[in-house]
Amino acid sequence: MRNLFFYGVILFVVAIASWVGLEFYKANQPKPVVLQGEIEAQSYSVSSKVPGRIAKVYVKKGDYVKVGDAIFSIYSPEVEAKLQQALAAKQAAQAKKEQADNGARKEQIKAAEEQYKKAKAAADLMEKTYSRIKKLYESGVVSQQKKDEVYTKYQAAIHTKNAAYEMMQMAKKGARKEIKKAAAAQEKVYEAKVDEVESYVKETKQYAFVNAEVSNVLIHSGELAPSGFPVVTLLDMKDVWARLNVREDFLHYFPMGKKIKLSIPALGKSYEFQVSYIAPQGEYAVWKATESGKGFDMKSFEVELRPLKEIPNLRVGMSVLVEVR
Repeated sequence: MRNLFFYGVILFVVAIASWVGLEFYKANQPKPVVLQGEIEAQSYSVSSKVPGRIAKVYVKKGDYVKVGDAIFSIYSPEVEAKLQQALAAKQAAQAKKEQADNGARKEQIKAAEEQYKKAKAAADLMEKTYSRIKKLYESGVVSQQKKDEVYTKYQAAIHTKNAAYEMMQMAKKGARKEIKKAAAAQEKVYEAKVDEVESYVKETKQYAFVNAEVSNVLIHSGELAPSGFPVVTLLDMKDVWARLNVREDFLHYFPMGKKIKLSIPALGKSYEFQVSYIAPQGEYAVWKATESGKGFDMKSFEVELRPLKEIPNLRVGMSVLVEVR
């Protein structure tokens, strides 16, 4: 009986000693470090090259849109006015081309002569005006700026007169092949101008260019939208990744292409991810010196990991955790 008691005491002492030793061993083991990151997704901004007032926003936060769905429209009277101007200029160019092709009538010749006389009279007047201003400038009465302005107007009047003269000659002699080609080319120029303005008109209504979720509406109906400023932002939840900030002494746990299980507390599960991107961060993060007395500080790296399969109910901003030792 005494032997059983004696052996029992010995076993108890051994068990206690083993437990103390195990706890001491655990206490001296390096504790795991939990790295925390978050889920991110590809973001897109929907904006317009045309500034104006938002006429209507067709979506709201949380909506899922497909390619081609209307996002917003802009009311821009300036663009409409430019379109009307371009159409009018195109019509004028077409008329000039027809005139070059058909030749001038007597009334047109007479009108061209009168136009030339008018331009010549204006040029003669500007010549006299410039001559007077030049003398006043030399006398110190007017500034160089005023003299230059009058000279510019004088030169413009001369060019207008010359253009009117050429138009008169063309009307009298009939259009040459070169004139017809020039008229045809001018018509194409204004056709291109109309196409350009019409492209801006198309910009007044924007459509989804990717299947995505509306994450935010930055400008609402009735508000002014500057050119290129995002009106609506989209998130492509099919293109997601986890981003971690990793101290460089832990970076060897994250080689490119390595598959790592990350815990997502919001979903209560762990999922397999693969390292897809590693890059140093812009600034040094002071953690600790590698050796006592040394001034070298650890640098942080940005590590991105992409899920190997689609994760249901995953949302941007969810935390991800991983243990490293």
